[in-house]
Amino acid sequence: METDLALGALRALAHDSRLAAFRALVQAGADGLAVGELRDLLGLPPATLTAHLNVLRAAGLVADTREGRVIRVRADYARMDALIAYLTENCCQGAACAPAAGRCTP
Repeated sequence: METDLALGALRALAHDSRLAAFRALVQAGADGLAVGELRDLLGLPPATLTAHLNVLRAAGLVADTREGRVIRVRADYARMDALIAYLTENCCQGAACAPAAGRCTP
């Protein structure tokens, strides 16, 4: 991951509501959540959640698909794993700390 992409992702996560939304989507797994479910879970007004999701989308941390009248949002696990790898690539003085641990495969 390039530094500018990592910075964009970290900026997107640097807000309590966006971080809570992203964590909820990670926990939801590959099926993600309908926007209404996420809104109810977080207790955010619709316009506020939309604005936060737009920031997470722009950072590549979430993607959505339309399923009829429902928009389903999913965490991008590959982007999350890339960010974690970027942040930890120099830990343990450059030696491998754990064998491929930390990969999220829902």
